[in-house]
Amino acid sequence: MIENPITRLFKINHPIIQGGMIWHSGWKLASAVSLHGGLGLLGAGSMYPDVFLEHVLKMKKACDEGENSVSWGVNIPLLYPNIEDLIDISIREGVKIVFTSAGNPAQYTSRLKAEGITVVHVVSSTKFAMKAEAAGVDAVVAEGFEAGGHNGREETTTLSLIPAVCDAVKIPVITAGGIATGRQMFAAMSLGADAVQIGSAFAATQESSGHPSWKEKITSMQEGGTALTLKELAPVRLVKNKLYEEFVGIYKAGGSVEDLKEHLGRGRAKAGMFLGDLEEGELEIGQASNYVKEILSVETLMHNILQEYEITRVRMVDKR
Repeated sequence: MIENPITRLFKINHPIIQGGMIWHSGWKLASAVSLHGGLGLLGAGSMYPDVFLEHVLKMKKACDEGENSVSWGVNIPLLYPNIEDLIDISIREGVKIVFTSAGNPAQYTSRLKAEGITVVHVVSSTKFAMKAEAAGVDAVVAEGFEAGGHNGREETTTLSLIPAVCDAVKIPVITAGGIATGRQMFAAMSLGADAVQIGSAFAATQESSGHPSWKEKITSMQEGGTALTLKELAPVRLVKNKLYEEFVGIYKAGGSVEDLKEHLGRGRAKAGMFLGDLEEGELEIGQASNYVKEILSVETLMHNILQEYEITRVRMVDKR
């Protein structure tokens, strides 16, 4: 057990937050993380309101019943439709922790906090961290350029972002981007972070709702196998598959934003990560994916991360 501002804020044993990833973070993954001492998050971005409600109810049954209830939350990207419905469901069903991302935190923070909800916002820069703090959030996730999925335009790396954000705000700081191992967790917390948010490693777990073929693909990722692209739409880190190379071709040909939109179309992320189309689908994953070599259970993954963290901590103390 590691006690610090984040573990106290969320009432969790370990400062490990599972990213609320679209097409991966259903109730099975989120509940497993929470039941093993971290904070599991439902990824509402890929859920219609009725599906979201179903997952919330299953999370409540898995995590809230009995004497040994555990903390959990939801991640709501503000750029997706049905935001009002997702917020309403969260309030009505008594969700206690809400992470927001990809939008203005001032839009919903006051309303959520008035309902007694702990609010965290994901940021990619010091400027946005300060704005989130001013909006009243309880903590921020400082997400570096290495992260998968939708990302910041600034391309600030996690190593540079953590100390800058920690110096700029007084609220607790979680960090994300390029973290999949205990050594990386130790490094992030040495720079001032109170916790880490991990996506890529959890995406490939047995409990993840990602397609089996996609999970196998994650375990075979090599250094340099992803790139940040589509800044003109919404920056996203993608695997360099056939779809990505087609975007490269559009850029080389001097294509417009409309050309990019038309080629992307709809449903590419679902096709890739949920249905397993590894060439035509949108495959979102972080640079830390090259550390993911096996499809593990959440229990084993968290054990490995925490064990390596402790080994690293002891080794660094011995070096003093």
